[in-house]
Amino acid sequence: MAVELTMPALSPTMEKGTLARWLVKARDRIKPGDIIAEIETDKATMDYEATEGGVIASILVPEGSEDVPVGTVIATVAQGAEAVAAPVLETVSAAPKAPALDERDINATPLARRIAAVRGLSLSGITGSGPRGRIVKADLGLPSLLTPAAVIAANAPVAAAAPVYDPPAGVPVDTVKLTGMRKTIARRLTESKQTVPHFYLTARCNIDALNRLRTELNASLSARGVKLSVNDMLIKAMALAMAAVPDVNVQFGGDVLHRFSRVDISMAVAIEGGLITPVIKDAGALSLSAIAQASKALAAKARDGKLAPEDYQGGTASISNLGMFGIDEMFPVINPPQALILGVAAGVEQPWKVDGAIALATIMAATASFDHRAIDGATAAQFMAAFRDLVEDPMRIIC
Repeated sequence: MAVELTMPALSPTMEKGTLARWLVKARDRIKPGDIIAEIETDKATMDYEATEGGVIASILVPEGSEDVPVGTVIATVAQGAEAVAAPVLETVSAAPKAPALDERDINATPLARRIAAVRGLSLSGITGSGPRGRIVKADLGLPSLLTPAAVIAANAPVAAAAPVYDPPAGVPVDTVKLTGMRKTIARRLTESKQTVPHFYLTARCNIDALNRLRTELNASLSARGVKLSVNDMLIKAMALAMAAVPDVNVQFGGDVLHRFSRVDISMAVAIEGGLITPVIKDAGALSLSAIAQASKALAAKARDGKLAPEDYQGGTASISNLGMFGIDEMFPVINPPQALILGVAAGVEQPWKVDGAIALATIMAATASFDHRAIDGATAAQFMAAFRDLVEDPMRIIC
């Protein structure tokens, strides 16, 4: 008996992956739990763990293959009598093998021929159920090679590709191949701007009180090895503001609207080659110290490429903070399928009305992007006001 190994879906949105490296070869014996390959997604490089034992009979997709659709058979494992015989099968490339010459005259559809070639099946002896006895895919007695997501994608209308231009002549240029992560970022953000009706609201917040409270809290938390960042406090404020205005904690679903009863904040982390958004789950219920510890651990795993799927799956809204780069204001792009992302800029000292008089204050611009299909302007404004109130009265964040 032969067991097929397929390209796994390592996240709900994963459609393709790169088979970065094989850790086994044909005729190697494996057992459940063995790591047999490394799969690179747009998020991280993940281990492929064997769930069944046997002997690697064939490797159908060579390492380094990019954009392998989820569900594609990448290898086969022999079990039982076949494993005992330790079959010797040649490692083949990802391209389907041509059908044998003596089967070219068999009446079969091109799809049936291709599936048979990939699976190593013989069409001879199969009775066709198609017109005039033609062999069709259903006659092969095999499950579909396509996952439901792939079927949907195959039937979806194809959007016109954006034009791609050559670099200007005579200008020195170094052209490098895009990584899988960069390709995914380009595709998803293009889709976001093309399909999601964004609108933006900005709230300018006096963060002097928040900075003072952070200093006091860090003095008491230092003995526990915990250090709060401004971003940790903003994550908490955002979660509480979303809980106070629950109509922004939603997701557009075509003819339905999904309303979430828990706030999970996706936190943008810049890594080599792109950006990733690990999730602080149930941020509103966590203490500031718990958020600080979780955000630090997730950021470290992200930069080391060690995030597990459960670390970055989901999220009901996102926060992206560029304040550490001295940015005055930012207008972030929504991360589908979420309906809200908050962009945070640097605190800038400027004249401000403080206690009825003009004085210098540290002002931070927070700009949120909203999906207008799911969130109305007035609701968004209520959320921004709630967020600003929490930032400017930070004791409410810890009470």
